[in-house]
Parts: sequence; C-alpha cells; structure tokens
Amino acid sequence: MNYIIYDIEATCWRGRPPKGINEVIEIGAVKINQYGENVSTFSKFVKPLVNPILSSFCKQLTKISQENIDRADDYIVVVDEFKEWIGVGEEDYVLGAWGDFDKRILRQNCELHKMDSEWVEFFINVKSQYNTIKGLGSNNRSGLKTIVEKEGFEFDGIQHRAISDAMNTGKVFSKYIDEWVIVW
Repeated sequence: MNYIIYDIEATCWRGRPPKGINEVIEIGAVKINQYGENVSTFSKFVKPLVNPILSSFCKQLTKISQENIDRADDYIVVVDEFKEWIGVGEEDYVLGAWGDFDKRILRQNCELHKMDSEWVEFFINVKSQYNTIKGLGSNNRSGLKTIVEKEGFEFDGIQHRAISDAMNTGKVFSKYIDEWVIVW
C-alpha cells in the first residue's frame, strides 16, 4: 500500500474566478510506504486552458510565474503522468491531502477535461483526521505550517507551492502512520 500525499495549487483571484472556474496549475506529491518512509516525489506545473493568464494575486500567493505555466503541459498530460507515477491500476494506493479542496479541484478538473475521476475517490482528509486524532475538533483553523511546527518539524520550502505543502503534510502523515482511517 502506498499513500500519495499531494497538494494542488490552482488559479486564484481575490474574488470569484473569471468564468467560474479554478484550474490546477501545479501538482506536488510524495509517495509514502506503509512504514511512513518517503519513497518518491512528483512535481509538475499545469497549463490552464480556460483562464491561461495568472492573476497578480495568484503569482504573489504561490510564487508561480506566468513563464512556469506557459511552459507547462496541459492538464490531461500531467494527470496521466501523475496517475502513472501513483501506479493507478497497478498498485494499491490511497490519496491524502490537507483538507478537501485538493480532492474537489482534482475531480472538477477531471470533469472539465472529460477524464475519469474515480481514481481520486480513495482519499484521506489529513487535516480533518489530524484534528480528530489530536482531539482538536472540526473547528480548528490552524494552517499546515502551524501544525508542522507544532509537531516538531521545520516547514521546508515555500508555502502555497504544491511540492512544499505535500512534503510538509507528508511529515505529519508519517508521524501518525498507524492512526489514519481509510474508508473504502
């Protein structure tokens, strides 16, 4: 069993997105084995099609440049590479992310591009389950960086970059490797 701890960055604005759509612009992930060991990483930018120009807000928040996006492959190509890296159809896996946004946006973008999204369904909401494990209740609003540091780790990388957020979520996930509840 592999645990795929991932993070998504998406197009963003201070208000509602133009045309009502947020698109994936970066996928970052770590593959963690049943012993809590990080065995592999995945990191790719994605070129959005509906709103291909990043807002100033998005560039400032994520530190992703327009050039990064312009040189990236389309969603279909990157997701096919991601699924191959995961081992979809070949290996047992469960996806996990810090909250539900990442699952929701991945599924929505699969639907936008007329791709199958069933592979996204085996999922652990790490933030929600962490709050349960620690007895913090569902109203705990602590961010990933705060929790990583509270757990005694240093937050590595850049906040709101997919690979950094995935790697830091992976630290917390690995620490509690035997605590997560998988709903099949």
